[in-house]
Amino acid sequence: MSKRRAKRPNAAPARKAGPRLVYSTDPDPVPEQAPPESPRNPAAPFALQGTQPVLVRLERKGRKGKTVSIISGIKSPDVGKRALAKYMKDKLGCGGAVKGAEIEIQGDQRQRLVALLKELGYRAKSGGH
Repeated sequence: MSKRRAKRPNAAPARKAGPRLVYSTDPDPVPEQAPPESPRNPAAPFALQGTQPVLVRLERKGRKGKTVSIISGIKSPDVGKRALAKYMKDKLGCGGAVKGAEIEIQGDQRQRLVALLKELGYRAKSGGH
């Protein structure tokens, strides 16, 4: 006995995945709306930042002696803060996190952080220690 499959004569042809052509008799179709514009770089400062400076400080307390650079004063939505933290971590090659309204970057990175923030368009100052 052969193991070949028998052809089914009434089988429907397989459809291609993709858009189907549909005709409309509506003379004025609804135009497609463009999505709302977002800033090109989500890490860039938002308009609400204005001229308010961003403060970069050093902190060791409550971290078992580990040093952390803290960026505070950033006025952007949570998505913007996360994007800025990711950008900083990638550029500096270190870890970090967004905690509340502040961004924590591991190590004493104050000078490099101020330079990167100014490069993005923020008014950054180094403060603290």
